[in-house]
Formats: sequence, C-alpha cells, structure tokens
Amino acid sequence: MSTMTHRLNEAGRQSPSSPDQRLRLEVSGRVQGVGFRPFVWQLAHALGLEGWVENTPQGVTIEVQGPAPAVSAFHDRLLTQAPPSAWIQACSTSLVPLEPQRGFTVRPSQSQGSRQSVIPPDLATCRDCLAEIMDPSSRWYRYPFTTCTQCGPRYSVVEALPYDRCNTTMKMFPLCSNCQEAYDDMANRRFHAEAIACPTCGPQVAFWDQAGRVLAEQDEALHLACEVINQGGIVAVKGLGGFHLFVDACSEPAVLRLRVRKHRPCKPFAVLFPSLAVLEEHCCVSAEEKDVLTSPAAPIVLVRRRATSSLAPAIAPGNPSVGALLPYTPLHHLLMAELCRPVVATSGNRSDEPLVFDNHEALIRLHNIADAFLVHNRPIARPIDDSVVRLSASRPMLLRRARGYVPQPIALPTMEQEHSAPCVLAVGGQLKNTITLALPHQLLVSQHLGDLSTHEASRTFERTVQDLLKLFRVTPQVVVCDRHPDYRSTHMAYRLAEALNIPLFSVQHHHAHILACLAEHDVQPPVLGVAWDGAGYGEDGTIWGGEFFGVDHERITRVGHVRPFFLPGGEQSLREPSRVALALLYELYGEAVLAMSCPPLQVLGMERARAVVGLLRRRLNCPLTTSMGRLFDGISSLLGLCQRNTFEGEAAMALEWHAVGSTLSSLDPAYTFPLKAVPCHGEEGDSRVAPSIVQVDWRPAVKAMVHALHAGVASCDLARLFHHALVQVLDDMVRHVGLETVIMSGGVFQNRLLQDLIESSSLRQRCRVYVNEQVPPNDGGISLGQAVAALRSQKNCRLILTPLSVQSEG
Repeated sequence: MSTMTHRLNEAGRQSPSSPDQRLRLEVSGRVQGVGFRPFVWQLAHALGLEGWVENTPQGVTIEVQGPAPAVSAFHDRLLTQAPPSAWIQACSTSLVPLEPQRGFTVRPSQSQGSRQSVIPPDLATCRDCLAEIMDPSSRWYRYPFTTCTQCGPRYSVVEALPYDRCNTTMKMFPLCSNCQEAYDDMANRRFHAEAIACPTCGPQVAFWDQAGRVLAEQDEALHLACEVINQGGIVAVKGLGGFHLFVDACSEPAVLRLRVRKHRPCKPFAVLFPSLAVLEEHCCVSAEEKDVLTSPAAPIVLVRRRATSSLAPAIAPGNPSVGALLPYTPLHHLLMAELCRPVVATSGNRSDEPLVFDNHEALIRLHNIADAFLVHNRPIARPIDDSVVRLSASRPMLLRRARGYVPQPIALPTMEQEHSAPCVLAVGGQLKNTITLALPHQLLVSQHLGDLSTHEASRTFERTVQDLLKLFRVTPQVVVCDRHPDYRSTHMAYRLAEALNIPLFSVQHHHAHILACLAEHDVQPPVLGVAWDGAGYGEDGTIWGGEFFGVDHERITRVGHVRPFFLPGGEQSLREPSRVALALLYELYGEAVLAMSCPPLQVLGMERARAVVGLLRRRLNCPLTTSMGRLFDGISSLLGLCQRNTFEGEAAMALEWHAVGSTLSSLDPAYTFPLKAVPCHGEEGDSRVAPSIVQVDWRPAVKAMVHALHAGVASCDLARLFHHALVQVLDDMVRHVGLETVIMSGGVFQNRLLQDLIESSSLRQRCRVYVNEQVPPNDGGISLGQAVAALRSQKNCRLILTPLSVQSEG
C-alpha cells in the first residue's frame, strides 16, 4: 500500500459496555476492481464477524459486528494486509448501533453520490492466470482474455462508476454458468472479477486481411498472426488499450519497412520480449529495472542494449538504449510463447496521430502500414498507450504516464487541503498533452494523449475531456490553460469556459512545470524552481526554457535564466539544430563565422549558411529564446552529432549518449557557464520580476569548445564537460539565491546522465533536490501544475494566474 490517511475515530478503539460492537468503515482509494471486497469477506469470515461490504461511488463501505478485540483486529488487518493492487487513501471509522444479523454479506453496489472512488489502472497478467492459460487441463487454456481480481483490464473498459460489470464494456458478454459460479463464490479469486470471461462466454480474437475479411478465428488466428510476423510482415494487434504494430525485431528489412510505412525515420521503437531471460540476452537489466518491468504496471523501461544483441539496428538508430517491455496480457503471452523472439511493439497509429483503438478505424488508418490485423471484439472504452519509465539514480521516472498508472490519483497537496477547492479542469499544453481534473482530496491526471498537431489528435483530446467529466459526473467550476495563445488546448479551454459560463485562467508554462513537481512531492515553499525544457511562452513574449524561479507562498518570481539567443527561421530552428549552432557562433564571431570549418556549416552549405547569417544580421524571423533544450540542440550540432531533429529531443538525446562514452569525472574551469547579474525591466509594480536577474552565460563555454574541437579534443569529452557544467550552474545558482530546497522540472531533466551527475554532486549533499517521478518532467506534467495553480489561487496566490476573457478568442 502507498501513503494513506487514517481518520480513525477514537471511539473505534474503546471497549463499549457491551461485549460486542459494530464498526462502520468508509474506505477510499483504489479499492474497486482489485479484489478488495473478497478480501474483506474472507477477513471478516476468518475473525468470525458479521456485517456487510458494498461498493459506493466514493469507494467501499463496510460494517462489521462482533467482539471488540475481533473488530479491532479487523481494522488493523484491513489497513496492513489489503490486496497488493489495492491502495487505501483514507479510512474513516465510527461506532454504530448493534444490529441483529447473521453472517457477512456482499451487498449490491450503490450508485448515488459524488464520484470519488479511485478507478484501478489496467493490470498485467498475474501468475495464477498465466499458469491457467498454459495448463491444458484448465478451462482457460490458451484463452487470450483470462483475468481475475488481481489482473486484467480496468480503466480501459470502465464506462461508469461504481466499477461493476454492468458499467464496463464487458456487459455485452453474459456470463456462462461456470463463470457465474466463480463470480458468485466468495472464496474464489474471481469473486466479483468484473472482467471475468472464458472461451464459452467471453470475447474472441480474429485474424483479418487488409480488407477486413476474416481469415481465421480463435487459436488459428494467433497461429496465422505469428506466421505473418515470422515471414517479415507487419501485424496490427489489438491489445488492452489500443493497437500495436508487431514486426520481427531481429529483422532489419522488416523494421525498415515499418519505418518507411509509418513515416518514422529515426524515433526509437519499443520492443516486446518473450520473457525476462530473453530480454537479458539482449540488454543489461538492473535489479531495479527488473522490478519495474515485472510490476503490475508492466511499463516500457529504457534499458541498455548489449553489444552482442541481434536486435535490428533500425529499432533505435544510434541509440544505446532499448525501450523494453514484457508480455502483460494473456494475448501477448500466447503470441510471444509461439514466436519465441523479440518483436517491435510500437503504437498503432500514423505519425503524429493518436492511438487507434477501434477495429474498423484500424482498417482505415493503418491500411497502408499493416499487412494483416489480429483483432478482438472486446470494446475499449478509451485508448491508453503504454507507459514509459526510465530509472535515474535507481529511482523510476515516468516519461509517459498511461497504462498501468492512470488513473491513479495524485494526492492533493497539504496547503490545498485546507480550503474548499473548486472542481478545476486543466487542459495542459500542445505537446505530450494530458488533462487534469481536480476533485476533493485528489488530482486525476489523464493518460498521455500526445501532440495536438492534427485534427484526429484534437478530437481525441476533446473526447477525453468529456469522458473524464462524464465518468466522475462533475462540471468544472474553473478552466485553466497554458498562456500560449495558439495552443489547441488553449482554444478548447476558451470554448469550454464560454459554453459553461465559468472563469478561464492561464498559467505560464514553466510555472506549471514547477508547481507540478512541488505538488507531487508535497513540498512547501520557499524553494528554488528550475525549469529547463525546449520552449514555453514567456511572460515577456519571448520563448523561455532555461528558467530559475524563487517560489514562495504568494508568488513565483523569475530570478535567472539562460542568456538569450536567436532562433533563425523560428520553428525551422526546432527541426534544424545546425541553425541554432550557427546562431550561437554568430554571436561570438559575427560574419567571420562563414569562414569557419565546423559541422553545422558543413551540413548547411555556404548558400544556406549565408541565408541564415542574413536573418541573424537583420534579426528577421529570429525570435529570442532562453531555452536550455535549444542550447542542447546547438551544442549537439556543433559537436557534429545531430543536424536535424526528426523527432522531439533527438539532438539532445544524441548529446547525452555521446557524453556517456567519456570517462571525464570533473569539470574543466574553461567550460563553465558564469552567472552574470543584469538589470531586469518589468512592468511597474510587477512583484513577479526581481529588480535584477541572473543570466547563465553560455558564451565562454561555447568558445572553449570551438577551440577544443580545432585542437582535436574528443567530442565525447566535450559533451561530458557540457553536462558537468550544467550541474555546476545549478550549484552556483543555489548558492546565489540562498535556498536549500530545489525543484527541477522540464524535459531536459529526463536526461539520465544529468540526473546521475546531480545525484553524485555536492548539490545533493547540501540541498533537498526534487524532480518529477509520478508524472513526467516533460509537458505530460503541465496540466497537473495548471490545476495546482488554480487551487493555490484559493489562498490569494492569484499572481500565478492570469484571468482571460472568453470573448477574446480569435
């Protein structure tokens, strides 16, 4: 169990005059769909207690009656021995009058009241169910939808609360007599397992060709899918939360064919391995990584590929890591047991589009990608992609929060619990979008929705907003969005606020980053907030991304940032790091840069380089930025590592991997980024702006790198020195502001090397340092920070929020 709040009425510990007592317990948290009621029944039966248990929209309500010592033991064991997948957030108790009753019963679920129950996430196949699908004597032998109270679909099938079969997509499959008997048997591990099914009464698989013609069903469908994969074909496989695209991970031609069809030239593919043993043949896996891989969440985990691995190089070109996952559904286990080899298991979608989760939609949107389709007829209530985890300093960090973790709530920060909080809907940003719904005592962050750059993605975003509001039967009282006026999520926020006639507020992008991490760890100000990422709309209208903030209980004040530099060509610089490198060099050397011999100029060519320098000279279409992410891009280009981003963060990732190859363990003073105080001119009376601000000056380090390259210094050493210099910047800034608590957020902090260097630095010894773990440090955590900003406004912290007029859109 995770951290829990126990509001125990002391009367529950007192011995009444009667030898018997009756205790009422109201339990909230993840207590539905995880075998909690069967556990309660068995515990009451073992202690000889009478009473009942029922699901409610708020969680689970229990009444137990019997001798006081037994009732006390029931309470203690309820909190300490709950099922592994359960999570008790709060348990309030009170003594109630004795009632004439015999035995202990499970009552029908209640459906009235506000929706506060925690819906369980989808859980990986448990050992008992896996044993059954591999046992020829079991009636679940080779059945792809075997499940029990400890595993299987939950959030992906629930349509309403409370979590009962009639409120899931499984309602269309009436139980056969055998399944009904198991469902009703309180001693059975499938007692009230809402997704229970068997070959007689449950969903079935089918194998379709590209036209949707059924070529095989049931077990034969699995065999045909494996046959296509073994022959180098691409199969779209419908899983728990949507489709994957499967292809032989050891076949370079097959993987390259998938890249061409999916228009995804370089972004790494995830790989599904048949077992942990096979995974270890191909990758180095630490004990901590094994724990995450084999957990009920079963996410994709980034692990290091062995040099001897036979995985196709095209899986992750130039990348030493592999996004590995293990089978987490019976369907996966059956396929992988037959294939006996790793397969690419990448999201079933076209480039920049949302995950496909409907059979017939798959025929349309995946028609030119997949050679065949392995589908099933269990409807998916909402698409949920695989979660992605990376371990830094032996701690798991979520890079994509989805299956296995959503909709596990984030506890409301302590300072927000003191006030009656409104229902807040926070709509996130443009990239790696998520949505957050603030409910009493908890913050619900949606599954990863991806980038909102296409019409299909916007439709998925709008559908998810309505889905969350419907599922919890709430109407938001406040809508919060990013300050960027052109984000699609911002436009949606305007429309929603206008339709509901409710207030709309915006939150600065990097403030939201800091507040998300602050809330996740329940840290109290004052703190130094460090937000390093690719881009966010700044309060001065420029592009921020290398920011330092002083955070107290009333305001967030910008106290430092990376020295600004230009992005020639605007958004084109995001795709071409060579432009960023040229901008850095132009500031140092002016027009003389055109006579230099360096990788970015060699890639651009003289004609294009002159055009870029012309933009810089005239400052035409050259927005200013303080982005640390763009600085990573520029250094990566300067060192000859990446000149074009085919996916977000490609150049920065190349710089990190290259730095890992260096053995340097300390910083050369020549490569430091000195801090320089400069006057800050904010609007009169604006307390969010310090009278002076510190700039992180990148110029000396970049100049030293240019000289070092010409002197033949290894580029991997320079990449390593750059990382060491950033750790020194953090240390210097902490000393400058004099705060002992540091909050770090933003996509740059996904960098494992940077995290490891911070962990081993003196900064970690002197300060309390926090980084996102439960939500991604990237823009997947923005919506959480926006919601927290709205809640903080209840304590007169309105300087964080900017009210918007809903009539001003367009």
